[in-house]
Amino acid sequence: MSTVKVPDVVPSPTQDCERLKKAFKGLGTDEEGIIWVLGHRNASQRRKIRETYQQLYNKSLIDSLKSELSGDFERAVILWTYDPPERDARLVNKALKSKKKDIKHLQVIVEIACASSPNHLVAVRQAYCSLFDCSLEEDIIANVSLPVRAILLILVTSYRYDRECVDLNIANSEAAKLYEAIKAKQVDHDDVVWILGTRNAFQLKSTFQCYKINYGNAIDQDIKSCGDGILESVLRVVIGCINCPEKHFAEVIRDSIVGLGTDETSLTRVVVTRADVDMMKIRAEYFNMNKTSIDSDLKGDTSGDYKNFLLTLVGAKL
Repeated sequence: MSTVKVPDVVPSPTQDCERLKKAFKGLGTDEEGIIWVLGHRNASQRRKIRETYQQLYNKSLIDSLKSELSGDFERAVILWTYDPPERDARLVNKALKSKKKDIKHLQVIVEIACASSPNHLVAVRQAYCSLFDCSLEEDIIANVSLPVRAILLILVTSYRYDRECVDLNIANSEAAKLYEAIKAKQVDHDDVVWILGTRNAFQLKSTFQCYKINYGNAIDQDIKSCGDGILESVLRVVIGCINCPEKHFAEVIRDSIVGLGTDETSLTRVVVTRADVDMMKIRAEYFNMNKTSIDSDLKGDTSGDYKNFLLTLVGAKL
């Protein structure tokens, strides 16, 4: 499901560090060399490169990259080079500290909570404490108001069971509870928060299916009919990330490209965070939705080293 093309014979971490150090030397930076190394290594290999670079040169690889690169290319490479839990902790912190608390920012938290493994979410929370001297929960309480705060808190603190375990009786019962709350336009009801925030993904998918069969509409459509406030938007992202994460991320990529200008922040986030996870599925979903490939749309909407790096991560032919 990953689109990262790791070579059959991988150079040693020392060799990769020497190649990177050479790319930093002299007048100008060898951006192609940086892409060649970092863009073709998985997370564990990148971790070894960071550790080896520190040992060899007594300097952080992240700091070296920051001093050599700039713009969208720099931001993408830096995010890619971080250890995934640290990367996601930094993304969440940036979203929480933003003055705007719109869906574009808050969906970052939902994506990490709902489209990651339980163990990864725990690692993100641990990294958050180490980096920012407080818990993720504390920062959510300090920066997000009710009722959105309640759903975000339960999302980041739940350790969902991650194996297939479905009870159809519970699915029908909880579909009814969701329907009653949505019909009454009480989408902040405790039942809604608890069901969406704690049930395993397989159980929730079954609940969503029961909801549509029993009540005629998809649950996200009915939530949309309750209003277009931030809580409704957050809940729809929760449902999207649980029900079909590849569709959600394909939509984020498409939305970041279409229209006037490019939303490089969202585009970079999705490519960098999903390339190692499920980008192959996202590619297929993107094509099914838009009848065009991610590759062609990236080529038409980005440029330079930034374009080449993103194309490398999504597995495009350069």
